[in-house]
Amino acid sequence: MPSSVSIGSSGEFSRLLSSSTIVIADFYADWCGPCKTIAPTYESLAAKYSKPNKITFTKVNVDSQQEIAQKYGVRAMPTFMIFRSGSTINTIRGADVRGLTNAVEAAVKMAGAAGPSYSSVGRTLGGPAPRASLSRGFNLKGIIDAIIGFLGLYFISLFSFDAYVAAENSPFNIHKSGQGNVAMTRGGKGEKRSGAATQVGKKLGTIADLADKY
Repeated sequence: MPSSVSIGSSGEFSRLLSSSTIVIADFYADWCGPCKTIAPTYESLAAKYSKPNKITFTKVNVDSQQEIAQKYGVRAMPTFMIFRSGSTINTIRGADVRGLTNAVEAAVKMAGAAGPSYSSVGRTLGGPAPRASLSRGFNLKGIIDAIIGFLGLYFISLFSFDAYVAAENSPFNIHKSGQGNVAMTRGGKGEKRSGAATQVGKKLGTIADLADKY
């Protein structure tokens, strides 16, 4: 099966010039001897280099497509014209095998260099997600705030008569809320304190606790 496209109308040829980066056109006639001689070479190049929407080889019969032949000034057969992005970049007249081959190979290189290349790693469907940067998860400000909060609760509860209430009412208490567990203080009054404040008081102790012990 031939790899070249036999052009049936000027509209078809125009669409190919718009959709394909490189278009090679072979203007021929059925009665042309040299056209038949070089035809195998042309089909071999077409089979080797054709790429959909990238490199397209066409055959234009000058007798049935006179409008196209006249538009591009074809007066001798065979005539090979090479288009890039719709504009003519090279013309080879006659059954010049070497000239045609060199021109086609040069056009193929142009098609390969037409688009920019990207070296970044892509992602595939179902593939692993890219690893997040370690620096993104490292929050220095959060660590500093935690240290300041801990030291603040420690010193407030240490120098207070009632560590529980002091810790709960401290501005450093991140769990401070309007509702919590009700506990009895030394004064006998029911006071609300959070679980977090209770844990701090139990772990660190206060000067008042030491006085009761001794």
